[in-house]
Amino acid sequence: MRRITLWMLSTVAALVLLFSYRTSTNSAATAATTSVVTTGDGTSYTGDTASTRWGDVQVRITVADGKITAVTVPVYPSENGRDREINATAIPQLVQETLAAQSAKIDTVSGATVTSDGYLESLQSALDAAHLS
Repeated sequence: MRRITLWMLSTVAALVLLFSYRTSTNSAATAATTSVVTTGDGTSYTGDTASTRWGDVQVRITVADGKITAVTVPVYPSENGRDREINATAIPQLVQETLAAQSAKIDTVSGATVTSDGYLESLQSALDAAHLS
């Protein structure tokens, strides 16, 4: 009888702990930061900030006549020399591929996979805000 009672209490305690556990989320990754600004050059859409292991990444696209005419990356990992070195090469490649593809269907940059993944995530949210594929 003692074993059953102990087993039952252990099970209930484990279930209470399991259901009360809240997964941690990074507020920067989940915060909707998409913004829209219209200028003479078109409409700019700033994607959500993507939180990566090495830092945040955010992409801004300018759309005119249904086409992406410009891409900027106002936020990217730049905390140290290695980050700056990697992203000085990776970001221009990602921007060029985005302009050529007119979508988020682009390859990641070898050696900058983490930044590339954050870029793609933020780019997709900007494209979604612009109602582009």
